[in-house]
Amino acid sequence: MESEIVVSVQGLKKNFGKGDILKDISFDLQKGKTLSIIGPSGSGKSTILRCLCQLESVSGGTISVDGDFLVKDGVYVSKADLRKIGLKIGMVFQNFNLFPHYSVLENVAEPQIRVKKTPRALAEKNALEWLARMNLADKAQKYPQKMSGGQQQRVAIARALALNPQVLVFDEPTSALDPELTGEILSVIKDLAAQKMTMIVVTHEMAFARDTSDQVIFIDGGVIVERGDPKQVFSNPREERTKLFLKRFNS
Repeated sequence: MESEIVVSVQGLKKNFGKGDILKDISFDLQKGKTLSIIGPSGSGKSTILRCLCQLESVSGGTISVDGDFLVKDGVYVSKADLRKIGLKIGMVFQNFNLFPHYSVLENVAEPQIRVKKTPRALAEKNALEWLARMNLADKAQKYPQKMSGGQQQRVAIARALALNPQVLVFDEPTSALDPELTGEILSVIKDLAAQKMTMIVVTHEMAFARDTSDQVIFIDGGVIVERGDPKQVFSNPREERTKLFLKRFNS
């Protein structure tokens, strides 16, 4: 029996002024699978995630999440439905986006209280449990500026997971980190993949995409140039543009 499709993107388009950032992007993501999106800077990778998370409006196409339409043929559903669908996706940004005036505990608990109307006591209990899973239980009362970039990103991951999303998306989660801190975040994402969390990861970490993903999409100029399982894309790419992009990594 085929796995359940959790995210379906069909014919997605995004225009900025006269420029086409995304042109006819289509893919499906099955439950428990990890999709990595790779490609050069400015190719439209992050824009896909921003459209999924309602941070950008689409210019055309259809997106559904867990069986519910977010936008169909370029027409959005009602605001109430948009809010409901928004709760199904958790996003981890490249620059953490933590509230500096909140403690670590508050950063993870407050979104549950404000977004899901979770009682404070339960929200803080959930926050502590997720912080413990991120090996940050002893940092609950600290403030973000007193922590390393890797620790801040783990707080951001705990915050996203505490909202119990169906899908977790990462927008270049290691790009703001020093090289020595990158490994700890990739390790967390690998653990989530092993636990069958449904994920989309925009990344420039090619070894991670090759070793952890179930599916890889290479995008350039707002179009999907190549897609497939990691072994095929990285070891035997079909398209010349993919070969050129991966040449440095494979050399």
